[in-house]
Amino acid sequence: MDAAQGDPQSAARPGDACRTRVVLDIVGDKWSLLVVRNLRDGPRRFTELKRAIDGISQRMLTVTLRSLERDGILTRTVHDVMPPHVSYELTDMGVTLREATAPLLAWSVAHLARIDDARAAYDARTDPPTTSQRAGKPSVTRQSHSEDTA
Repeated sequence: MDAAQGDPQSAARPGDACRTRVVLDIVGDKWSLLVVRNLRDGPRRFTELKRAIDGISQRMLTVTLRSLERDGILTRTVHDVMPPHVSYELTDMGVTLREATAPLLAWSVAHLARIDDARAAYDARTDPPTTSQRAGKPSVTRQSHSEDTA
């Protein structure tokens, strides 16, 4: 597949690697992948998305939807009915993003309990930071319980 057929490798130019960070910042934020995931079964209205994504504020959902629309990940359609309503749907590019990130989201769900356990174990063995004075400048150091017994 060549650049004309949409192969990202052949279309790459110098400097594109740096530009990909901008895209990764957008699609890798706290809410974007959850929006994309919630659009997997087709168009949804704003209120449906808001109910489905626990913890997202109305303003943050609006900002996230606008950003994803701007980047070509989803489309916004205003339906000419009474009362009017708006729906959001993944574009072809959005579908490929969903397919690419579905394993990451599945991994996240599958490992939530283990991550919680690891965090609790870490927090239990790590003392809070302490401040010491060195040459007139405060520095922060951490001590773990294993260092205390060594």
